Amino acid sequence: MDFEDKDSERPGVAGGDPLPPEDWERVGRSARIEAIYSEHRPQITRYFRGRAPNQDVGDLVQEVFSRFASARGGLAALVEGPGAYLVKSARMLLAEYGRADGRRHRSQHDSFSDEHEGASDPHAALEARDVLRRAERAISRLSPLTREIFLMHRFEGLRYPEIARIKGISVKTVESHMTKALAAIKRARGKQ
Repeated sequence: MDFEDKDSERPGVAGGDPLPPEDWERVGRSARIEAIYSEHRPQITRYFRGRAPNQDVGDLVQEVFSRFASARGGLAALVEGPGAYLVKSARMLLAEYGRADGRRHRSQHDSFSDEHEGASDPHAALEARDVLRRAERAISRLSPLTREIFLMHRFEGLRYPEIARIKGISVKTVESHMTKALAAIKRARGKQ
């Protein structure tokens, strides 16, 4: 029996017909990820607002979906409840972001002792103690709320959104109090 005779009843692919992509499964996964992105992007964006600086929200959202698309060897698109998966991923990313922000903050920190550390000169030691005393005096002269916010941030390590939530004020108000506190300390240290 001839092969063409056997299959002549079924239509075949002609020479000029377009063929499906070689990796048809990957195209389907890509479309699924795009649909998940469209559906869940607003939710993830809302999650990051108020928890991260506005200028970083878009990058964080994009990173969550980038990780989602590449997770589990590209099989993340098959996850049944992608919303929960994405929120958990956003939480983990925010924690990483916070740790990186803390490292960046510590690397930019201007410590009182850094300037005079290891100084064996008695004059330099006296000057360092004087600068520290002036800074302590400046902190004690701050309004109670400004002083408390400054101490919560610098000594307890709380972030602005956390302080705002605890105090029942806006993040902008926390920023304003921190600006006042830092300006007062800077003036007291003689760096104005």
